[in-house]
Amino acid sequence: MGGRIIRGVSRLFEHLSSLFLLLMMLHVTADVFMKYFFNAPIEATIETVTYYYMIGIVFLPLAAVELRSEHIVVDLFVKRFPPRVQLACYGFACLCGMLYFGILTRQTFLDALRATAGRETVMANFLFYVWPSRWALPIGMGCMVLALGWNLLRALRSGRPLEPAKAEEE
Repeated sequence: MGGRIIRGVSRLFEHLSSLFLLLMMLHVTADVFMKYFFNAPIEATIETVTYYYMIGIVFLPLAAVELRSEHIVVDLFVKRFPPRVQLACYGFACLCGMLYFGILTRQTFLDALRATAGRETVMANFLFYVWPSRWALPIGMGCMVLALGWNLLRALRSGRPLEPAKAEEE
């Protein structure tokens, strides 16, 4: 049950991230078109790309990538260890990741609260609010903590570290 919820939420954020990517492509293309054909670029393109699209594209799909075990892995020596040692190394890495992303989740959550309370803006020729985009970081990193925990449980149940092909089957 818990795994189904984690996978569903991570897929939702992965699709949202894909939508941001599509919107960014359309927005930038329209901006370039308007600039060169009508000498009227779309206002706030750089700010929107920087503070909204890119943030969503990078942070929202973190959990989906982790659930498929597709993050970059360097295992020059670990693959030569016995299966129990490999599992111990994998478990240690998951726990370290959960601690690291947990700390980042907490801090970015506090930053998002502060940005929301102050209605954070950035300097531009107009009033450009960025506080809503601050919430993508704690959401993405919090989901990453859950994904790491779920992958750790799955690995402990199976008795071996998860591999990309194995992660996609489940």
